[in-house]
Amino acid sequence: MTDTASTTDPSTDGPLAGLRVLDLTRVLSGPYCTMMLADMGARVIKVEQRGRGDDTRGWGPPFQNGESAYFLSVNRNKESVTLDFKKPEGRAVLDALIGRADVLVENFRPGALARQGLGYDDLSEAHPGLVYCSVSGFGQTGPRRSEPGYDAVQQAEGGLMSITGPADGTPYRLGVAIADIVSGMFAAYGVAMALLVHARTGRGQFVDVAMLDSVAALLTYQAGICFATGQAPPRLGNRHPTIVPYETFAAADGDMVVAVGNDALFRRFCEVIDTPALGEDARFATNSGRIEHQETLRPLIADRLRTRPRQQWVETLKQAGVPCGAVRDLAQVLSDPQLAARMMVLGMTHATAGPMQVLGVPVKLGDTAGSVRTPPPTLGQHTHAVLRELGYDADQIAALEQAEAI
Repeated sequence: MTDTASTTDPSTDGPLAGLRVLDLTRVLSGPYCTMMLADMGARVIKVEQRGRGDDTRGWGPPFQNGESAYFLSVNRNKESVTLDFKKPEGRAVLDALIGRADVLVENFRPGALARQGLGYDDLSEAHPGLVYCSVSGFGQTGPRRSEPGYDAVQQAEGGLMSITGPADGTPYRLGVAIADIVSGMFAAYGVAMALLVHARTGRGQFVDVAMLDSVAALLTYQAGICFATGQAPPRLGNRHPTIVPYETFAAADGDMVVAVGNDALFRRFCEVIDTPALGEDARFATNSGRIEHQETLRPLIADRLRTRPRQQWVETLKQAGVPCGAVRDLAQVLSDPQLAARMMVLGMTHATAGPMQVLGVPVKLGDTAGSVRTPPPTLGQHTHAVLRELGYDADQIAALEQAEAI
């Protein structure tokens, strides 16, 4: 391990400036949570396995000069400290870090840290102000609490796959690890709520986030349909269960989406695509009628949209105020001037990966904006600097290295 940088300057105008977060997470759900906190100004110290680091450091290709693109995507604005806290010397360092932390985030399997004396109940007596967030597959309670959590499993077990994919085909997993990501979002939300309580009372608390719960929370109106009918909603491909037309159609040269959310928009849509008779047809006058007669309506719309290039339709429909858009690939999305104007694609230079790009901060606060300040750390990049901050001198740091604790 080589120390290549001093401790990150935590100065920022973000709303979480001055907050200290101890990050004991890996892979995606936990790191996404701590990245959100870091983007808003928190100082995040990421504790990683000595010699190995976060599992995602080895996930690839692609790699950028040896650095995993996966890891780089969710670990900016953090400091990396390598530590074996199963060793007494490493545990002493961890205890010192806990003593300085406002928030601790972990995503070990339930009970794993408690067996090492690092559960919330173990720490809260000595650190009553600590906000302690645990992200797991099934939560800290219930009959399945001990099962591991993996995104694909949670998309399946949580019902998302049952409503995603072609009606007559195989269930599909979403193209991003949505169970991990939304769990991280809810974890950051939970931490923020606990911090509001802390500001009033001075007390910390335990924040329990389950991936299964998080996926279930996404079901919203699909769950509402199931509650109302007693039947599981089927897969509909790109169709909407309660709105028509609200789906993908093929233009002459590519796919597009139209989102006709009310009856007035449907009449306008029909005028723009030069099929006014459809808008005047009593069968299609209301959304409920369009739902009832969708198998008749859909082919008529599809036949018409195939007659012109996609961009021509999109421009014409947008001018008329009809919601629509092209189905774009990621290269097209990430080069969109709109994202550039919103600072959602940012460039920076990484210590080993070199020039790189990351996504920006999607929440724009007017007075205390979040920011992307530092690139993702190399493994153990800040270990020496953090140890010096804790009061370790050169000989003591050398002893930790000799003991293979850092």
